[in-house]
Formats: sequence, C-alpha cells, structure tokens
Amino acid sequence: MFAGIDEVDWASMEHAYGPADDVPAMLRGLASADPAERETALDGMYGAVHHQGDVYACTLASIPFLFELVADPGIQDRGSIVELLTSIGGIDLDEDDEEEIDEEEIEGAANYAMAATAVTAGAGIFFELMADEDPGVRLSAPLALAALHGRPDRVLALLRERMPIEPAEEVRLALVEAAGRVALRHGALAGQAAAWLSRLAGEGFPPGLRLAALAQLARCAPDALPGDVVRVVTGLLRQLRSKPVRRGGTAPAADAQQAEAVGGVEAYPDPGGPGEPPAEERSAPVTLVGQLRGPSDEEDAEHPAPWTADLLRTLHVGLDDRVAERTALLADQLRSPDRRQRIDALRMSSGLVRVWRGSYGELVRLVGEQLATPDPQLAEAASHVLEDLFGLAAPAADALAARVAADPGAWVKDWSSGPPGLGSAVKALARLGDARSLPALAAALERPEVPHDVGFAIGFLGATANPLAEALCRRLGEVPLDGRAHDRAGPLLTGLAALRAQEALPEVLRILRGAPAHRGEWLRTAALRALAAFGPAAHGAVPELRTLLRSPGSASATEVAQALWAVDGDADAVLPVLIEGLQAERVHERRSAVNALGGLGARAEVTAPRLRALLRHEDPWLRLDAAIALWDVTGRADESVPLLLAAWEANRHSRVRVAERLAQSGVAGAGSEPARALRAELASVRRHNAMDGGYGSHDTYEDEKLLAFCRQALRGGTGKGPAT
Repeated sequence: MFAGIDEVDWASMEHAYGPADDVPAMLRGLASADPAERETALDGMYGAVHHQGDVYACTLASIPFLFELVADPGIQDRGSIVELLTSIGGIDLDEDDEEEIDEEEIEGAANYAMAATAVTAGAGIFFELMADEDPGVRLSAPLALAALHGRPDRVLALLRERMPIEPAEEVRLALVEAAGRVALRHGALAGQAAAWLSRLAGEGFPPGLRLAALAQLARCAPDALPGDVVRVVTGLLRQLRSKPVRRGGTAPAADAQQAEAVGGVEAYPDPGGPGEPPAEERSAPVTLVGQLRGPSDEEDAEHPAPWTADLLRTLHVGLDDRVAERTALLADQLRSPDRRQRIDALRMSSGLVRVWRGSYGELVRLVGEQLATPDPQLAEAASHVLEDLFGLAAPAADALAARVAADPGAWVKDWSSGPPGLGSAVKALARLGDARSLPALAAALERPEVPHDVGFAIGFLGATANPLAEALCRRLGEVPLDGRAHDRAGPLLTGLAALRAQEALPEVLRILRGAPAHRGEWLRTAALRALAAFGPAAHGAVPELRTLLRSPGSASATEVAQALWAVDGDADAVLPVLIEGLQAERVHERRSAVNALGGLGARAEVTAPRLRALLRHEDPWLRLDAAIALWDVTGRADESVPLLLAAWEANRHSRVRVAERLAQSGVAGAGSEPARALRAELASVRRHNAMDGGYGSHDTYEDEKLLAFCRQALRGGTGKGPAT
C-alpha cells in the first residue's frame, strides 16, 4: 500500500496551514488500527488538505492514495474516506460561476476541475462498495455514485436493484437520498426517479423509508407529493416514535415484515412520472469530523430513529414556499414527546418565519409552550426563537411572562467578553411592549454594569416604561466621565431618549460637556439625540447647543443642528450648518445633513436645488434620502415618487423607507404606480429581506414593518407610520 507516496514532492506543495510534507503521515493515519489516530488523520485531511472545501495541489496528489485506501477491505472507517473523496470531487462550476472567476481564482478553479475529473474517473469502485460488508461503506457509497459517476442511468438502476436486498435501515435511506440527488442533477432521469420514490412513499412500506421518499419528492418533484402530505407525515412520525429502529447495522428481527415490504419494490417501475425538477442543488458545506460526530449510543437508545430530524429538514427545504403545510408539520413536531424533534422544530420554525410570510399564531403559541418545559435546552431555544419575532411573538406573551417571572436568574446574561445583555425571554417580552417585563428591566438597571441593550428594550415599551425614568436618571448621574463612559452611559441615554424624560436634562448636559476623548464623539451624539427627543422641554440646553454649533470639531455639527432645531425651532441658525453638511466628504455625513433638512420641511425649501443635484449621486442610499428630503421641503411628489419607485425595484432593502414615506403622504391611490408596487409586495409570500445563507436578528421585524406601511399607504395614509 501507498506505493510511490514517498516519491511525491510533498514539501513543494502547500495546504491551508503551510507546507504539505505532513500529508503522507495523514494518509498513513487513515490506515491505522487505532480509531483515535484515524480520526486525527481525517480531521487533518478536512482541516488542512481539504480546508473548507478547497482543493490544493496536495489534495490532488492525495486522490490516488485515498482510492487505494477505499479499495482495501482491511481498512476500517472506509466510509469516511468515501465521503472525503465525494467532497473533493463533487464541486461543480457551471458556466455562470466560470464567468465570475477572476485571475486570482483561476488556479483554484483548475484544481476543482482536475479533482472532479480524477475522482469521477475512479468512481466505478463505488459500484462495488454498494455491496461491501461494512454498513458504513454502504452508507456513503450511494451518494458518491449519485454525485460523481458519469452514468447516472446506471446509478439509478443500481439504487433500485439494491433496495430489496439492503438489510440496513439507514443505508436504505441513503439509497433514497441518492435517487433524489440523481433526479436533481439529471433532468432526463427525474421522471423515473420520481416514479420510484412515489412508490416507496406509498402505504405498505416502512415508515422511515416512506418519510425519506416523501422528503426527496419534495425536493425533486413536489407536485408528486400526496395532497394530504401533512397527515401522512405526521402519521409516519407517530409510527417511528412507537417502533424502535436501530441506527445502522441490519434491521431488527421485529422488522421482518417491513423488510419483506421493501423487498417487494420492483427494481424497474414503469417509466414516466412528474416533470422536470428544479435547478441543480448546491453541495452542502463540509465540516470537521469532530463536528460531525453522531449522537451517542445512549441518545440512540432514547431516540430510536435519530435520522428523522435530517429527513424532516430535507422535507422542509423541498416544501419551500408551501408555508401552511410546513407550519402544520412544525406544529405537530412541537407537540411531539421526542425532545430532539421539538428542538429541531424550534430551529426550523425560526427559519420558516424569518424567510416566509404566513399565519403563525398557533405555531408561536406552541413555541411558547416550550418555555414551561423543565428541559433547559428546549426552554432556551424557544426563548431565542421568540426574541427575534418581535410583534409576532404576541401569542406567546403569557408564556414569556411566566418564564420571566419564574427565572430571575436569566434576566441578564453575563459574557466572558463584552458587556452583559438582557436574557432572551426578557427581550422578547419587552419587544411586545408588555409591562410584565418591567421588574426584569428595573433589576437590570440596578446591576453594577447595566446591560448594553436595556435602552433599546425600553424603546419598545414607550410610556409603559415611565416608572424606569427615575432609575435611568440616577444611574446616568453615577457614570464617571472616564474611558468607559460611553459603554456605561450609552444604554441609559437611549432609554431616556425613548421616554423623553426631560427631568434628566442636567445629567445629559453633564455628559455632553464632559465626554472624554475615548469614544467621546459617540457619547456626545447619544446625548444630543436625547436632547432632541426631549424637544422644547430641554430649552435650558439651548445656550450649550448654540455654543457647540459655533465650535467646529467639538461634536457632529449635523447632530447639534438637529438637536437645536428640535429644542428651539431656529431654522435660521441651523440651515447654514446643514447646507455645509451637504458638502461633507463622507457619504454618511451627507446623508445625515440631507435627512435633517427634510425634517425642517418648508423652512428648508431654499436647499431644493442642492437636493436635486444629489439625486444623481452614485450612492443609492444618498439618492433615496435626497428624494425624500426634496419632497419634504417642496411639498411636491412628482419629482420624488419616480425615484422612490426606482429605488424600490433596484434595492429591496430600501422598501421599508419608501413604503413609510408613501404611507405618510397618501399618494398611493387606486391604479397608481405606487399602489401597484405596494400590492405586489403584499402578495409576495417571501419576505423582502430574506437572504440565502445569512440573516439578521431584525429581519422579521423589518419585513413586518414593511407590510404594515404597505397596508397603511393603500388605506390612504395617516401621517405617521406604524411603530411595529
């Protein structure tokens, strides 16, 4: 074994962490009799030689030796090596990808192509491995064939032939998954694969196999799913919970009838079936072996079919925008006695609500029920889901209040690095504007270090949080004006601004005057915004503000001007400063000045020509700000509305801003272009800011705000937008 490995010039190559001269030791480690040594070697291959899916010269040089290991029946854990080869050879670059590659990426793209060619050339061995004695090898071989072999028709035929004689439950599921992969990758075979999957999903077959087939149908032929898919899947889940199934290995003796049913599946069903599948799927990212460890034997004993979570995730991905069905499935999972299913349902519920619009009242109520469980992991997961729902968490308000009252120790979270923060349940309850969060917030204000997010929580409570004003004032007065003043005073100033607590004026002025050099500009900005929120009640600050306005560099001129306008209403004093701000070098400073001018309304009409000039600026957000400000200062919609609609189409993240302005104006009359855009948005089931592969904690909040503005605008507007 490993003939010629020492003749390869490994030292001349590199992997993710430097010279590749350690690769031979890793390859030999894969052949070790010591399980720990094998795992360390495999971790090294993924972590360095195939780091985050990359293919280096040393990765290419390893391929022949990996195939040699796979072919030797004396090597243990060969299934893991098959998976490694599948990952190395399974990266596809389509024409669109190739057009986007720059010069620096050409070498990497060439390596991917060579890896795919090399692994595909040797993929014939995976046919032999389908009947290997090692169930782990048989588990990994089907997907390797589906992903890599150049004759998908032969692969699909073998999958069907293997099903009646395969004894291991999880391997049978892998055969089904591989059929789905073939259908997704090769449209000409989609009908055949879907017809076979439809038969496996029918009554008379084992519940796990039926669930796996339904999951793959959802991915490659959703129209072939039964009309009562929710009822079918929930019934299968109940069967799986009541009938033990071994993980890997041969089927239990009690499953003889199920095995006989599987054996009755024809290898070659009638051709035909549902039509073309969706576009090719993306390869799943590879993670380190240590992160891929499966559940322990003890967990498997408690949860006899641990793979159901993977099947359900696959089913949800396939169902995509069928929100009502996905919601019903998740509701059933949240009622399950299997804690693992409920935890998984919580994660999927969060993803569903974040991406898709729908009716989630019952689902949210069931999420709230998890807060009362004695299982801390379940309760914590549920509170995290509710935290990001904002107003949509209302059906769980009582459950949140009960959780908050029952667990004062979770009101604030301390972190090893960074300031403390409010607990998820407290934040979720406060974001509902629920007064039952006040005891937790009051306690947070008495801590030696106030949580960094307490001010934002108070903002959602509005006047309900007025009882906290005294504590906010007192704590602000205790803040020393040292290097940490911003961290300590920032949350307090945010809370005071939200409450418009003008009684804090002396302490806010103390901060404004004495802000230290370190992060002092940020601290002064927070103080100025508090003064602006106080409005005319902060008249005692006018001399200070006028002095600052005449002292360049002492604070942001725009922030000072906005505060002076809010407190004193002196347009003549602030206009020159804001006009000068239109010439600032940094775009965000220009945007601040533009928005401040819009706040002056007709008093700033003299700036209309300057604002029109900014409508041609290269920055799309500055253009949008200028269009709105121009409308505000001239009172004319004809110039601005076309630009707002253009921004709406070009940048979906601008839609909340545009809809808010339309809601304030009442120009979205029946049949108008704004009305058509608003109605199209309301008709969309996908959230406007949903991202593939990422998300923000306020995504749902922002999208629900957009929907509220759209409805308000179509009703004719009320002058102010919703505060959802």
